[in-house]
Parts: sequence; structure tokens; C-alpha cells
Amino acid sequence: MRNRLRTATLLAALTFSAPLLANTFVYVSEAEDGTIARYVLNAQTGALQLLGHTAAGGKIMPLALSADGAHLYGAIRSKPYQLVSWNIDRHSGDLTQNGSAAAAASYPFISTDRQGRFLLGASYDGDVVQVYRLAANGQVVAPPVSSYRTGHAAHSVIVDASGRTAYVGNLGTDRVLQLQLTATGTLRALGSGAVSTAAENGPRHSVLSPDNRFLYNLGEMGGIITQFRREADGRLIKVAETPPAVAGQYDLAHGRERPPGYSDPTPRIWAADIALTPDGRFLYVTERTSSTVSGYRVDPEDGRLTLTGSWPVEKQPRGFAVSPDGRWLIVSGEKSRVIGSYAIDPQHGTLTRVGEAPAGRDANWVTLVRYAP
Repeated sequence: MRNRLRTATLLAALTFSAPLLANTFVYVSEAEDGTIARYVLNAQTGALQLLGHTAAGGKIMPLALSADGAHLYGAIRSKPYQLVSWNIDRHSGDLTQNGSAAAAASYPFISTDRQGRFLLGASYDGDVVQVYRLAANGQVVAPPVSSYRTGHAAHSVIVDASGRTAYVGNLGTDRVLQLQLTATGTLRALGSGAVSTAAENGPRHSVLSPDNRFLYNLGEMGGIITQFRREADGRLIKVAETPPAVAGQYDLAHGRERPPGYSDPTPRIWAADIALTPDGRFLYVTERTSSTVSGYRVDPEDGRLTLTGSWPVEKQPRGFAVSPDGRWLIVSGEKSRVIGSYAIDPQHGTLTRVGEAPAGRDANWVTLVRYAP
């Protein structure tokens, strides 16, 4: 019995010694607890170990990393709205708050540019996208340097690799906005200012291919993945639409916009998040009603998608992220008290569940960072 206990203890130690060298950390916002859960990810096994919880000071939801990975940002969506910044300890994963700025709106999505100049926030309630300057120490500087009226229900904003173009998923207007982002943080319409998705698809989150050639947008209500080709100046051209993978399997009706107090017993499409592996070979999306992740192979030439499979995951998966080495996919569930770790098959992109770790109430946003040993 003692030998078995010694063996188990040794195996547990080995399981979590490797990631401390790799320094791969996972952060999950726990909205109802007002905290950020901190984990270490084992780069060899995909195992997750909970390191602790950091108080955020309110209902914390979207998270974003600074361009250099030194800072974590979070949007507080309870009043008073705030944008909080933390320094990340690259050895322990600990978070130390280094600033808090008043937010001009409630943001369900924030992002940063790769040049380390700006933090952008999309406001679903405020129908606006706003740009904040980032100080040299990583702090968010308020008030925003610019605002752009989007139309009803802006749900995401991302910036291309050059830092000159921003794209907004505008759920309430079935459009993806295409905007110029100037060196001073001003946003203005690029070309026509927007491209359309399918009617009542509800454009939600978008992701850019690593080579900056394509943008993929996921519709919350239709579940359709719309693929756009980027022109040299950043304008978007629609090239393909991929239907939802699980609607038929789970007998899901078309989705509806869900304002506060929404209540409907009908099972409906309720897509949430989208991500690509760092090499751009595989794309994944979450669907909350069925609690699934669906995966696609990306054609290296034209960027078209081929379904590889769908897998049950944590209940009501709002957020997920792929590890920087492309080996692991980490999923949170708004109605799950654990987060799950899934191995990504390097040839086919299929998922295999390999571990889990405790999570707080309303776990939603997932962000990963890896530091070289």
C-alpha cells in the first residue's frame, strides 16, 4: 500500500513539474465570482492544475493579452464599468494588478493590437466600438481616444496583423464592419464600411488566419461560419458560408437575439466562440445549447472549411482557447464547475478529452500565454 502511495505521489509530481519549466498558463474569468482562475498547463500531457483565484473587483468577463504577453486585461461588466490590467509573473503565473481605468461602456469583447498601442472594446449594449491607448507600463489610459458607432449590438472587435484594420462582428445588423485604424487610434469606414453575412445569422466573433489572408466570422443565431478574403487594403470579400454542424443532430431551431430577461424553452442555435490553431490548419467553434465544439480542416490554398467532427464538452461553452503550441484546446462552461482540456490530433484535428480542473461560477473567457523556459 505504501509503495502504491509513493508511486502515485511521484507520478503527480512529474505531471506538474514539466509545465513549470514550459510556463504555459491559463486564465479563466469567473463572472459570478468576480475572480480570474489561474492554471498551469502541462505541455506534455495536457493536464491542468488550479493555481488559485485573483479578485477582479466586479463581474469580470472578456480577457485579452498585451502584445508582449506581459499583461492581462479584463473588462468589468458590473457598474462601475472598468478596464483592469494585471502584470503576469512569467515564472508563477500570478497576477498583480497594475491599473484600473474607467470604461466608457460595458464590453462583452476586448482585444489588443500586435503593435502594443491600443486596447479596443466592443459594446453590445452601447452599439459602439472604442479605442484606448496603452501606456508603456501596460496600463489602460482613459478616456478612449476614439469611438465609432456600429449599429445595433456590436459583439467583437479584432485588429489585423498590420495594425491598420479593425473588424467588428455586428450581431444586430448581420454585418461585419471593416474599419481603418490610424496610428492615433481613430476608426473610420474602410470602403463601404461593412460586408453582410446571411440574414439573421447574428455575426458574433471573428478570427483572422495566421497569414492574414482570410477572416472567419461565426453567427450566434444562424451558426453559419462566413469566410471572407482580405484584399490588400483590408477590405473583405465573402467567399464561402459553412452551415452549423450540430443543428440537425440536436434538432436546434434557428436562434434568436437574447436580451436581458430572455426566456424561451425551444432548443435554439446559440453559437459562441471561434478560434484557429496557430498554424492555421484547424478551426473550432462552440455551440452552447448542445454544449459542443465542432472542428474543421482548413484548406491551405483557398481557406475553405471541411468538417472533421463535433464533440461534447463542458456545459454551455461560451469561451475556449487553443494553446500557443497548437496541441491543446481548453474549454470553459458557463454552467460547468470544471474546465476541460482536449488533445488536438496533429493530423486530423480531432479532439480527445485528457483532463479537467475546478472552475468557479459562470466561467466564460479563456486566455492562454506561454513563456520560453
